Amino acid sequence: MLFFTTCKMAMRNLLANKLRSLLSMLGIIIGVSAVIVMLAVGAGAQARVLEHVTALGSNLIMVMPGQPRSGGVRGGAVETLLPEDAVAMREKVPGIRGLSPVVRGSGQFKYYNRNKQASIMGVNSEYLRIRNFSIDQGRAFTDLEIEQRAKVALLGSDTAKELFGTSPAVREKIKINGQVFQVVGVLKPKGTQGPFSFDDQALVPYTTAMHRMLGTDYLSEIDIQIVEGVKQAEVQIALERLLRLRHKILPEKEDDFNVRNMAEMVAAVTSISQTFTLLLGAVAAISMVVGGIGIMNIMLVTVTERTREIGVRKAIGAQDRDILVQFLLESTVMSSLGGFLGVVAGISIALCSSWVTTFSAVIEFRSGAMALLFAVGVGIFFGFYPARRAAQLDPIDALGRE
Repeated sequence: MLFFTTCKMAMRNLLANKLRSLLSMLGIIIGVSAVIVMLAVGAGAQARVLEHVTALGSNLIMVMPGQPRSGGVRGGAVETLLPEDAVAMREKVPGIRGLSPVVRGSGQFKYYNRNKQASIMGVNSEYLRIRNFSIDQGRAFTDLEIEQRAKVALLGSDTAKELFGTSPAVREKIKINGQVFQVVGVLKPKGTQGPFSFDDQALVPYTTAMHRMLGTDYLSEIDIQIVEGVKQAEVQIALERLLRLRHKILPEKEDDFNVRNMAEMVAAVTSISQTFTLLLGAVAAISMVVGGIGIMNIMLVTVTERTREIGVRKAIGAQDRDILVQFLLESTVMSSLGGFLGVVAGISIALCSSWVTTFSAVIEFRSGAMALLFAVGVGIFFGFYPARRAAQLDPIDALGRE
């Protein structure tokens, strides 16, 4: 019997029982759509997390003060980093593109009758590039202003909006903790990182923050941007050796600082997100297996109902191979069509998920193709036993059954 004729008969039998065929495909449809939605949402969540991490800065290494404890380094309100450490890093550690001392604090901002509480970040002029900030209005403060401990400030977009509304903020004077500062620029919106808002702060020269505002000789952090292509791990090792030498830490003692490598953070986040996404995909794939069992059950019922038909076809010359191909083709068509409908449904649901989540799902062609191929494989695997059982029926016994 020609293969084309077999295909036509298989399709005719499926269309003759539309509702039963649709219900048989339902498990595959749900499974495929669930796989696509889970993988798309997982990829979207991963992209959102990576976006937050990379927003901290590219090729970034952060050096923070810490105090030794049993089992590691504990950060906190400790004082171990000096501006001289930052100078030594720039001079002695190769591969550094930019470096900024950082001093953190908070203050009361006032402009006439408007006032608010916001974060204060004491930095240098390289901090904007290191942390991927852009200036919306005005300019950054200069190296001369840093050296002179000038009272100048760059405002975050939220801070500027709350103090000035829609009025220009550049060249205006505000009070921070009672001291008069001139606004030299306003930063473009950058968003939030956890509970911290990049837009609700003011950047001032770190020398001004240390000696005129916070009264400290120590740094809260040193941010370092390395040259593109240089291995962060090598720079990190060089920084640790330099700081241990400068801080006169004995070999058996723990570090009194903490070096965080952004590449390691990105790799850890990516690994966790991928594991979570694969777990979700695996759970969703179980429903496809359940759908395959449903297809096998329906095909077994179909074989029982069409026993006399099989006997007649064998009696007029149909081979076992023809019967096997016909029933296997029916199960494969059901699973393939269910997989296609599942792909359409999954993509639609994934696109609509952005309405109820804070991020957009990322739909990959690979996940749709993989789900569809898996659905076809499920149809072949679970349809083989009913098809083989139909092909092995004895024509005499089959014709004798009611």
